[in-house]
Amino acid sequence: MMTDIEFYDVKNRKKVKVNVSEVKKITFERETKAGKKMVRYAVVAEKDGVKLTRFVSKDVWEGIK
Repeated sequence: MMTDIEFYDVKNRKKVKVNVSEVKKITFERETKAGKKMVRYAVVAEKDGVKLTRFVSKDVWEGIK
């Protein structure tokens, strides 16, 4: 089981680790030109006042409690 997730802090240009208990799971859904539904899985967190987003695979997303 994962304990930390690594994000890239764009504002400060460095990688940061955030505890899994502090992240929130979200999905981004959109419809393609062909009419299919596309889903992207992501985790979001905030550290030192900076919002962080990382796209992950469905398996990783489902593994986070």
